[in-house]
Amino acid sequence: MADRVLLTGISGFAGGHIALALLRAGFAVRGSLRDPARAAGVRETLARHGADLARLELVTLDLLRDEGWREAAEGCRYLQHVASPLAIRMPKNRDDLIRPAVEGTRRALEAALAAGVARVVLTSSAAAIVYGHPYGRAEPFTEADWSRTDGEGISAYTESKTRAELEAWSIMEAVGRRDDLAVINPTVILGPLLDADAGASAVMVKRLLDGSAPAAPRFCFGIVDIRDVAALHLNAMLSPRAGGRRFLASAATLSVMDLARALRPRFPSHAGKIPRLELPDWMARLYALFDRDMRDNLGSLGVARPIDASRALGLLGRPFIAPADAAAATARSLIDMALA
Repeated sequence: MADRVLLTGISGFAGGHIALALLRAGFAVRGSLRDPARAAGVRETLARHGADLARLELVTLDLLRDEGWREAAEGCRYLQHVASPLAIRMPKNRDDLIRPAVEGTRRALEAALAAGVARVVLTSSAAAIVYGHPYGRAEPFTEADWSRTDGEGISAYTESKTRAELEAWSIMEAVGRRDDLAVINPTVILGPLLDADAGASAVMVKRLLDGSAPAAPRFCFGIVDIRDVAALHLNAMLSPRAGGRRFLASAATLSVMDLARALRPRFPSHAGKIPRLELPDWMARLYALFDRDMRDNLGSLGVARPIDASRALGLLGRPFIAPADAAAATARSLIDMALA
């Protein structure tokens, strides 16, 4: 009988790809979603991408409610805790992101520990590592770093990911099982979409393709392909050396203009809409008065955060997919699904 994995957040971008990786590797997957009405869509999506649905089970769990967690974890050898709130726009009330992230992590891990799972893999984020530090830092960020939630320009999302990961380590350490937790800390995730739910990261590529970003603001960010992220989750679950460690995953750091330059020759039908000019910082700040997405990210304007992803590269066991290829895969999905 195949080992069963409790996978939270299976209906999301990362959750769907991780489910595919687990099913292809021969595991049984008990996937959780908050809205049971999405179950049929999840099954159809995974089947369309070649999943064996005979080893898939879906359950309903809520990050803010106790019901069902212990039952969902029973009989599972592993936990992949992927579910966490993600907002394209930051909420007015920070707790709308922080509470479900932290409390959901607590519920998932406590249920898994009660069920006697062998390994917990947590999807965290580079947001739990690289923010709140002095701008202009030359030293690469590593897994030894933590975002300073009392630092300048900390968003609700950054605080939610940092506090949720700290909660996970605290729980595992309290029961003497720190080495049974592995954490994946990806940067911005791009790559092929499984369905028409574009998600937050794909929106950036969509705006480059559809002309809604006439010039590229000077934002820089690490990029990693979702296929690499899924492989890292699988390897972190199975590798003895992954226990008790964080894995900061990033193929490279690119600017918005770098992405635009990479996409233009690959998608000539959209080339006229893809920005050719970089937006001056003063104009970006002016534009932010009328655009909340820009306003929420002004603290990162012109800031490049160097990243050392050598540990994740070692766990992956092969080179990362190039960011330009990851972005092109996102763009191709958006175009094929008539989303851009």
